[in-house]
Amino acid sequence: MPFCATLGVRAEKYTAEEVGLSLDWTPALCTTNGILHGGVIMALADSAGGACALLNLPKDAAGTSTIESKTNFLGAVRSGTVTAVAKPLHVGGTTIVVETSVRDSSGRLVAKVTQSQIVLRPRS
Repeated sequence: MPFCATLGVRAEKYTAEEVGLSLDWTPALCTTNGILHGGVIMALADSAGGACALLNLPKDAAGTSTIESKTNFLGAVRSGTVTAVAKPLHVGGTTIVVETSVRDSSGRLVAKVTQSQIVLRPRS
C-alpha cells in the first residue's frame, strides 16, 4: 500500500490468521504535545485490517474495501513504536469483520478497532 510507505509502516506478520503492522513515533506524525495523531493510529489499524481481509477473500473476489470502522482510543503514544495486530472475526462471502489491537512499545493497549470490509466482486 503506497500510503503505508508514506507513513513508514512495516509488516511484522502477514498471514490470513493475523496481520501485524508497526510504525515508529516521529514528530511529523504528531498533534500537539508530541502525541501520535489519532488519524495515524486509525490509518495503521485500517491498513492492518484491510490486509487481513484481503488475505481472507474468497477466490472469486476482486478486492475489499472498508465499509465501517469503529475505534476506541485507550491511551496516548508519545514515543517508541506502535503495532497493530488484526485478526478476522467473521469471514463471509459478502463481508469480512476484523478486530485490530493497537499497542505501544511497552505492550499497553492504546486502541481497539473493529471494522467491516466488503467483498468486492468483478463486474461482468
